[in-house]
Amino acid sequence: MRLTLGEYTLNLSKKTHIMGILNVCPDSFSDGGLYLDPEKAVYRALEMQEEGADIIDIGGQSTRPGSLPISTDEELKRVVPVLKKLVGKINVPISIDTYSSRVAYQCLLLGANIINDISGLRFSHDMADVIAKFNACVVIMHIKGTPKDMQNNPEYEDLFVEIIGYLKNQIEVAEKAGISQIIIDPGIGFGKRLEHNLQIIANLDKFKVLGKPILIGTSRKSFIGTILDLPPKERLEGTIASICVSILKGANIVRVHDVLSVKRAVSIVDAIIREG
Repeated sequence: MRLTLGEYTLNLSKKTHIMGILNVCPDSFSDGGLYLDPEKAVYRALEMQEEGADIIDIGGQSTRPGSLPISTDEELKRVVPVLKKLVGKINVPISIDTYSSRVAYQCLLLGANIINDISGLRFSHDMADVIAKFNACVVIMHIKGTPKDMQNNPEYEDLFVEIIGYLKNQIEVAEKAGISQIIIDPGIGFGKRLEHNLQIIANLDKFKVLGKPILIGTSRKSFIGTILDLPPKERLEGTIASICVSILKGANIVRVHDVLSVKRAVSIVDAIIREG
């Protein structure tokens, strides 16, 4: 299983790949405001690459529970200066965490390789066409509702039937538009209760039926805080535990804040599952 992203090739069969989170917004739930200065953001991206990140995921808009959308102009104002400084300087693919097709277009034009769309191509009607135009890769994530209301009492009649059906439908949308490189993400914390998140991780292998690489994003999320009764910055051990289980259940890419610590844990898990 390989992804070809411009000059980069990721062999997902060889190892678990790490996507480093670079939030360039003031209100992210965990690290909001730390990297608003483009120079600090670029430094952190290069640091994550040194720590072992295989992909850098830049996000200019918080999608934490209860968050409201910002203007496209504001999102571009946050993301573009960082992207311009990184392209040609960094040696790993760059992902853009956005559901705006206009932001996607500008970033792909500047050299981004992946669009990580929490809406699964649903919030911008022409997102799939934009991604296809650049022969880029897309991450299709499941979300129930919108960031503003997704955690308002989310309910499912059949958790896996509904999420797999949603992802299957959006994969078809992507492929119909001409997108050939697709990653799926079940959307931990995006319209999910504690029990939903735990069930998804414990049964992540169910998503293999879709035949696409699986990305999982558990880093510092609230379900870990609920279990451990800890704030976001003290959830490293819980994050690592959830990631290790996810890899054992079939995750190909893990999206994290703490690249160095997670990389060390992931390297051990990979060694065990590939040699055991």
